[in-house]
Amino acid sequence: MRLKTITYYLREAVQSIIRNSWLSVTSVGVVAVSLLILGCSLLLVLNANNIAANLESSVEISAFLNEGASVNDVNNLKLKLESLSEVAEVKYVPKEQALEEMKDNFGDKKDILAGLEEKNPLPDTFRIRTYNVEQVASLAQHLETYSLVEQVRYGQGVVEKLLTLSRWVRTAGLLTMILLGIAAVFLIATTIRLSVFSRRKEIGIMKFLGATNWFVRLPFLLEGMVLGFSGSALAVLVVYFGYLSLIGNIQISLPFMQLVTDRKLIIPLMEGILALGLAIGAAGSMISMRRFLKV
Repeated sequence: MRLKTITYYLREAVQSIIRNSWLSVTSVGVVAVSLLILGCSLLLVLNANNIAANLESSVEISAFLNEGASVNDVNNLKLKLESLSEVAEVKYVPKEQALEEMKDNFGDKKDILAGLEEKNPLPDTFRIRTYNVEQVASLAQHLETYSLVEQVRYGQGVVEKLLTLSRWVRTAGLLTMILLGIAAVFLIATTIRLSVFSRRKEIGIMKFLGATNWFVRLPFLLEGMVLGFSGSALAVLVVYFGYLSLIGNIQISLPFMQLVTDRKLIIPLMEGILALGLAIGAAGSMISMRRFLKV
């Protein structure tokens, strides 16, 4: 493609944007707002998934053993548990260790447990982690069938609610992305349609003189992409620096909150929003030209 042709396409796109300046500004604004909300939603989903993943990784099954289980029985059961495909980690906690851990949890009030040392009521326990939190409930039911296991605990009810919340957050984030993307596409399509309508006579003359379809269409395609990219760039600047400021304040006031701070995760997300802005602009142009540009 020759330099003069490229210059022509760019000049026509810029002139069209200036000619419909108010509508162009509105399109950029709506794209920016849409992608701003989308960016915030994506960061919310990213952090929610991170928090959910941390909670899921902390979910473990406690299998309490019958009193008086022999060392040989315990070792055999451990080998059997480690051979299960769902099991990621098995840790044996004798009742003496469990009592010491309980004292640590009580802190300064651990003296109230002093009487338990002579007759420790806590059972020997296997603490089991699975590869996937969705495997916890079924594995817990399976462990209850073992004769050496007296009782199984895994936070029944809480795990199910955690899984439901994770699915809801991911679904809500996906629906938000789709709806905002569709709204931005059709707004840009309206902008391009008005540009096409205002230049309909000029386009007719160009076609009469032998201009190809793509020669006519490319300036409008560039116009849509410029509008989409401008809106997405504005949204990225606000989302990125706003998020960095927010997590800085949260880490000071709420240090226990495990938010996503790794820029290797955040920057690709921002790049994705920029690319999405370009795609939205191009899609809006193509929709408008297909419907209203009769060439």
